[in-house]
Parts: sequence; C-alpha cells; structure tokens
Amino acid sequence: MILTGFMATGKTEVGRRLAALLDAPFLDTDALVESTTGRTIADIFARDGEPSFRALEREAVERACRVADAVVATGGGTLLDADNRRRLADAGPVVCLTATPEELVRRVGGGADRPLLADFSDRLGRVRALLDERAEAYASAAYTIDTTGLRIDDVVERVRSLVAGR
Repeated sequence: MILTGFMATGKTEVGRRLAALLDAPFLDTDALVESTTGRTIADIFARDGEPSFRALEREAVERACRVADAVVATGGGTLLDADNRRRLADAGPVVCLTATPEELVRRVGGGADRPLLADFSDRLGRVRALLDERAEAYASAAYTIDTTGLRIDDVVERVRSLVAGR
C-alpha cells in the first residue's frame, strides 16, 4: 500500500500506524534518501538542488517497491515523476492524502524544515501554487482521503477500510 500526497497530510504517521496494525514493513522514501546519503532532505535541496533530490527519490521509490507487502509513504512531489507513478501503482494501491491549503499551512507552521516553503513569506499562496502544479499527479491515485479535521487514527481506519474492500 502506498501513501502519497502533499506535505503535512499525515503520510508518515498514518503509514507507521497502518503498518503496525497490519504487521507489515513500513518504508518512508524521504527517510530512505536521508539514510542513504547521511544528509537531510533540506540539506540536499540547499546544496544540490531539487533535481538531485528527485534522482535520489527515484532510487528510494525503486527500493521501497521491492519490499513485499510494505506500507510506503512517499514525499509530496514523488508522483510528479511518471516512472515513480508507474512503479508505485504496480506495487500496491496508491492512496492520496489531502487537506485544505489552510490546514496544510497550519500543520507546517513556520515551514523552515520544508525546502519548498522555506523562502516564501506567503506560505498559503505557495501551498496553493504547489497543489495546482501537482493536482494531475495526485489525481492519478486510486483513492483519495481528505484528512482535514481528522485524527490520525481516523485516517488510518479510513485507509485500512478502503484497501480492505478492494
């Protein structure tokens, strides 16, 4: 099962809890990039740029998709890459977690640790622009769950129910 969506939609925490519930391995592609490189995502973006990060992300997606029956959480821009979309769809049902732009801004707070928001004073405007850029990619997911106003355990249960019914 693959969890994707914009930053701060709950992919990692939902993924961890879901994997525990299902007694399945949990993999986070951002964490795979960080463990492989020994660097943070923010550092990779700052020093090497987004294209370098995206290449590392593709490798992480490929590795994660080789783990049978895993719950995989992806980075917010992972689905922008057509190869990633294909690999992830082949690996299991893709569930896109969403939230309103206002909720996302509230969740990210200052955004200092979010490379795509760090240099923007109008975080809400930036979030809306990124969501617009990614709308088509996110729409490719088999399922979508709006996490606005939901507790993590509620999202976990909705994801579990969706996937169990397929």
